[in-house]
Amino acid sequence: MELFGIFFAAFLINNILLIRFIALCSFFGVSTKLDTSVGMGLAVIFVMTISSAVSWAVFHFVLAPFHLEFLRTASFILTIAALVQLEELYMKKMVPTLYRAMGIYLPLITTNCAILAVAFLAIDYQYNFVQAMVYSIGVSTGYSLVIVLFAYIRERMALAPIPKWFQGYPIAFITAALMSLAFLGFTGMFGL
Repeated sequence: MELFGIFFAAFLINNILLIRFIALCSFFGVSTKLDTSVGMGLAVIFVMTISSAVSWAVFHFVLAPFHLEFLRTASFILTIAALVQLEELYMKKMVPTLYRAMGIYLPLITTNCAILAVAFLAIDYQYNFVQAMVYSIGVSTGYSLVIVLFAYIRERMALAPIPKWFQGYPIAFITAALMSLAFLGFTGMFGL
C-alpha cells in the first residue's frame, strides 16, 4: 500500500508538470503534436527510471560513504548525460528507425530538469531503492500522461475558431493553467 501511495502521489497528486511546475520548457515545446509527445513521454520514462536508479546508487554507495554529498549535483548531471548518450548510441546502432523518429528529443532529455529533480527528490525524501524506483516511474508516467493530454488538446485547439492574437502560447498557457486546476482536484485522495 505504501508503494501505491508513492506512485499515485507522484503520478497525479504532485504531478511534476502541473503541480510542481518543473520541466515546463519541454511541456510547451514538444506538445504541439501528439506523436512527438508520445515519443518524448516514452523516452522520459526510460531515462528517468534508469538515471534515478544510477543516481540513487551513486549517492548511497559512493558519495555518502565518503562524505561527498556536496558533489551530488555534478555527479547526477554527469550520470544523466552519460545515460542519455549511451541510450542514443544504442538506439542509433540497434534500432535506427526509432532513433530517427526520436530525432532531437533524445538529446533534449539531457536538459530536462524533471530528470534531475527526481534524482534529487528521491534522495531528499530518503526513499530506499524500491521506493525511489516506484517514485521515478510514477513521476515519469505522470509527465507522459500530461504531455500527451496537452498535445491532444492543442491539436484540437488548432481547429477551433480562436482569435489570431490569442493563438499559440497565450491559449496554451491558459489551457495548462486549467489543467493544473483540474489536477488540484486529486489533492487529498487516499489521504495523500
